[in-house]
Amino acid sequence: MYTEREVLDLIKEEDVKFIRLAFFDFHGKQKNISIMADELEKAFRDGISFDASAICGFENPEKSDLFLHPDPSTIAILPWRPNTGKVVRMFCNIKKPDGSQYRKDCRTMLQNAIKELKDKYNCSLNIGSEIEFYLFRLNERGEPTKIPFDEAGYMDIAPEDKGENIRREICFTMEEMRIDPESSHHEEGPGQNEIDFHYSDPLTAADNTATFKWIVRTKAASSGLYADFSPKPLADKAGSGFHINISCSDPSKTDNILAGLLKHAKEMTYYLNNSEESYDRLGEHKAPKYIAWGPENRTTFIRKPATKEIERLELRSADPECNPYIAFTLIIYAAMDGIENKLVPPQPVTDNLIINGEKSKLDSLPDTLDSAREIAENSQFIKDALKK
Repeated sequence: MYTEREVLDLIKEEDVKFIRLAFFDFHGKQKNISIMADELEKAFRDGISFDASAICGFENPEKSDLFLHPDPSTIAILPWRPNTGKVVRMFCNIKKPDGSQYRKDCRTMLQNAIKELKDKYNCSLNIGSEIEFYLFRLNERGEPTKIPFDEAGYMDIAPEDKGENIRREICFTMEEMRIDPESSHHEEGPGQNEIDFHYSDPLTAADNTATFKWIVRTKAASSGLYADFSPKPLADKAGSGFHINISCSDPSKTDNILAGLLKHAKEMTYYLNNSEESYDRLGEHKAPKYIAWGPENRTTFIRKPATKEIERLELRSADPECNPYIAFTLIIYAAMDGIENKLVPPQPVTDNLIINGEKSKLDSLPDTLDSAREIAENSQFIKDALKK
């Protein structure tokens, strides 16, 4: 956890020449401004201005000046850049010219949710991410194709699994950028991979998720491949999920949190599954469609994994293209609703809902992007959560 002073000292000691100030639009796409090392002290003091009207979902041109304020605790040296004249990255919070928080900054939204949970209920959440992605070949012009890098299956090994070396390089790079990988393996689809990393507080988890996707894309490109995080890149194969593991510092609140997540599942779906093809994935290959939970049941919206450690919940519907800052923000507010109102979850489901879902008469998640958007737009829960 570096302070501003320590970062300024580090910049000199490590011969850093460029600082990338990273932030996100409302859809979770990472943006950045590069500044020279000599400008960093000013950035800490005053922020670095940018044109918010050029960022999707931000301000109109007539009132478009916003400022990036780097978070020193997020500094990381980019290991794929030159050792001479190094490049570092810091995530930023966005503020208005008067120094107040910018309410559309998704990183600030998440920080506010974390604080409110702690202040009101004296507890905190930890979040761990499991992210799936495909590796596709490039054509002769260097453009992505839909030709998988290999034809291996779930947890296969080399030589069938051709992604083994790339996953190893990704894990090494993650460690260099202070992210602790936990496991990696080939997934069900041809050319599909998964890398999991250790849980952390929600803000660090969101930062790590964004960094991870950047690392994967960079390492894939350096290997002449394309990393695809879309939810359903191949129509007849398994889609890619973003499984979100949640645990509470007060385990006695776990069932209340579970009930809150189930209550708000429909409302959150637009922000967990924000593309048309997200809805081609749900209901197939263990991607959940029905709003239910079950112990060890991978076909439900939420699974309670078998574990010898602290009890946790695995939310299974989200996909890798969602904005993790907004996803985690909504998870926290749904958890708070469950805690505040002492909600109790329904009985667990043990059936395979991919096969028997229609017979179950369970409520289901929205089945199109338009229906998910309509539910979110009419949700007071969503309006309250995203306007704080």
